[in-house]
Amino acid sequence: MTEGLRALAVDDLQPALDELCRLLRDAPEVGEVVAASDALGALRTLQNDQFDVVFLDISMPGLDGMELASLLAKMSAPPVIVFVTAYEQHAVKAYDIGAVDYLLKPVRAERLSAALDRVTRLLSADDVAPPTAAPVQPDAMVALPVETAGRTRYVRRSEVLFVEAHGDYVRLNTRSGVHVVRMPLSRLEEYWESAGFVRVHRSFLLSLSAVRELRSDSAGALNAHTEAGDVPVSRRHARELRERLLESARNAELTNPRGRG
Repeated sequence: MTEGLRALAVDDLQPALDELCRLLRDAPEVGEVVAASDALGALRTLQNDQFDVVFLDISMPGLDGMELASLLAKMSAPPVIVFVTAYEQHAVKAYDIGAVDYLLKPVRAERLSAALDRVTRLLSADDVAPPTAAPVQPDAMVALPVETAGRTRYVRRSEVLFVEAHGDYVRLNTRSGVHVVRMPLSRLEEYWESAGFVRVHRSFLLSLSAVRELRSDSAGALNAHTEAGDVPVSRRHARELRERLLESARNAELTNPRGRG
């Protein structure tokens, strides 16, 4: 790698990000450094470009570093991951995900050099990705930005119990409240279907894991009960929902068979 490593640095704290970028640019192994101030920004960057290594903070709002690393691991030619964090307790999980190193803040130049040496040796030994290969798009909808009074917060997909369409907007119903995002329901369904969300009505998308029970009202209409309220289920979707719930329960039983006699 005569041109040096292409590195992406990700941290939501600007002083820490600036310092990490400075250290990386000073390192002889590194040819180019790109910065991202949050995980979703990093995802967007990785959708359009390729990097040899990602230096990744763990504690970030919305999508955290562990979740981002798990997404990157699913790419056909993932970048090498190095975690940079102030907390020691995540080290075991970090290595389980496949990180090549785990740096504690404040990062020392000699410790960073050792991590870069590991990255270089790993890439030299297992450089199988063709240079013109198109990057695989990671799951960019695992968290959604919500704008409120000039501030942005990120609502994780795992927090959402059901989604209701309102024109050009959707209402994300969570245990803590309702959040409005400008997006068509059909687009969200496309991204979230593989994560256990199912269309149960023209205007509703429902998380299978959020369903506590199915109820029929006095008129015979079916509703799915969740902690955030009841969701109407249309006749055309009722059978599919029952089948998906049964399948989900069976899979849960297979992965967690405790309680059998």
